[in-house]
Amino acid sequence: MQLNRRDFIQKTGAAACLAATGLTWPARAAEPPTARRLPRWRGFNLLEKFVKRGENNPPFEEQDFALMREWGFDFARLPMSYQCWVEPGDWLKLREDQLKHIDQAVEWGAQYHVHINLNLHRAPGYCVNPPKEPLDLWTDDKALEAAAFHWAHFAKRYRGIGNERVSFDLLNEPADIKAETYVRVVRRLVEAIRAEDPQRLIIADGLRWGRDPVHELVELGIAQSTRGYDPFQLTHYRASWASGSDKWPEPTWPDTRPGADLPDKEALRRKRIQPWKELEKKGVGVHVGEWGVFNKTPHAVALRWMRDCLDLWKEAGWGWALWNFRGSFGVLDSQRSDVAYEDFRGHKLDRKMLELLREG
Repeated sequence: MQLNRRDFIQKTGAAACLAATGLTWPARAAEPPTARRLPRWRGFNLLEKFVKRGENNPPFEEQDFALMREWGFDFARLPMSYQCWVEPGDWLKLREDQLKHIDQAVEWGAQYHVHINLNLHRAPGYCVNPPKEPLDLWTDDKALEAAAFHWAHFAKRYRGIGNERVSFDLLNEPADIKAETYVRVVRRLVEAIRAEDPQRLIIADGLRWGRDPVHELVELGIAQSTRGYDPFQLTHYRASWASGSDKWPEPTWPDTRPGADLPDKEALRRKRIQPWKELEKKGVGVHVGEWGVFNKTPHAVALRWMRDCLDLWKEAGWGWALWNFRGSFGVLDSQRSDVAYEDFRGHKLDRKMLELLREG
């Protein structure tokens, strides 16, 4: 299925829906987003297609987009597993019923004026999380061509929808691999997308799990995405998937312990902002695709750290997407033991975190 912008407006009745809810379309930006200069989009990661667990493969929820719009946010990153829309055991056989869930998210993005950033969190041949893929994207051409096939399909599917509405984030958090290995893969995926839609806005995550800018990608004319998970012992304290995190000392911020690698805001600016500002000088737009604090870190510590990050990103002119919206890092239903939650439309709302994000 190929939907263009006019089809979306006619199908969703977006302007009418917004009028009915008392919302209005914000004024169109003077210039469309480009890989050289990204808007300061701010929002959340939505996880319905993050992982497939058996037959549990739910659609996205309209309420999330409506709440983002109501609270003033304009960006939804959709980290997805290709396994959600392929037939089991066949990387190249797509399930239209599941792809329509993504179409619906794109439509809700148009309806609520939330930019949709599609990301392959699990691609054929690679995922930062277990289980490991049967083939290796970085070394196996079969896996690479399968990943290219999926991105080409999305490029064709959403061709004609402007970059103010949809962008592509190629691969989530490439690990500690050589730059030339990563560039080879990214180049092929970009080629596959541009063969179907030469104008699509494309973003690539930095190396070392999104932390390091990749200067070798500059010539491809794509933007890049960084992360906000440092210090890692603060953001992932007692997270079950972070090895040894149950033995880490309880985090503080600033971190006054002798020898702390990232003890304060100035250290974050020096080590996590400045290297990316050097990339920007080469004409590469930057966005913080993921960031946040797991629910075992003391809430007051989390908020102090988050405020410093938000200040730094505002100063840098960068947008961001919190991991996640509903869940253990988010503003809704995060199950922290030290938060006085507000009952909100069937959810538990962390009002202090929400207001901090709205300020940022």
